[in-house]
Amino acid sequence: MVLFSEDHTQETRHRGRIEVICGSMFSGKTEELIRRLKRASFARQRVEIFKPVLDTRYSESDVVSHDNNSIPSTPVDTSASILLLSSEIDVVGIDEAQFFDEGLTDVCNELANHGVRVIIAGLDMDYKGVPFGPIPGLCAIADEVTKVHAICVKCGDLAYISHRTVADDKRVLLGEKEEYEPLCRRCYQKALRGESGRKTE
Repeated sequence: MVLFSEDHTQETRHRGRIEVICGSMFSGKTEELIRRLKRASFARQRVEIFKPVLDTRYSESDVVSHDNNSIPSTPVDTSASILLLSSEIDVVGIDEAQFFDEGLTDVCNELANHGVRVIIAGLDMDYKGVPFGPIPGLCAIADEVTKVHAICVKCGDLAYISHRTVADDKRVLLGEKEEYEPLCRRCYQKALRGESGRKTE
């Protein structure tokens, strides 16, 4: 006897759809992306995963989660490359989507309209709480949006944002636990007040 999850029909039917997995750092976005893609592979779907070339934190080619689960991927520098490399594919996965250009929204729409299941993972906000890259547009056109949460390292509530702990104001700063910490909204506001206090001393 084989037991199927509630999303088994998505994994076996050839139909276009867009699924977005978003949240802060350390919330399990990539872990969930890998899980869905591996299940699609088990369901004998043709799967391809893409990531931005600048994301080389764990591997230059593989997509790797914080828990060290991994899946082979194709690094690309533009969203248009995803469209060119996705022929004869049933399921397309895209990790760290916030680093792609705004054209990613149209690319994902075109893929879904041609019957491809597109699964996207990315940060919904940057370290200042500003919506990040193409993620807001992707959430708007998605058939399904899954918001995942890390745990606030200060109080244990659900995290709201990836708070940057190093002095660097570049919007894109690749990093891990040494550079970022997940905080809830209340603890994030406290952290901001503390930082502003230090700057005025």
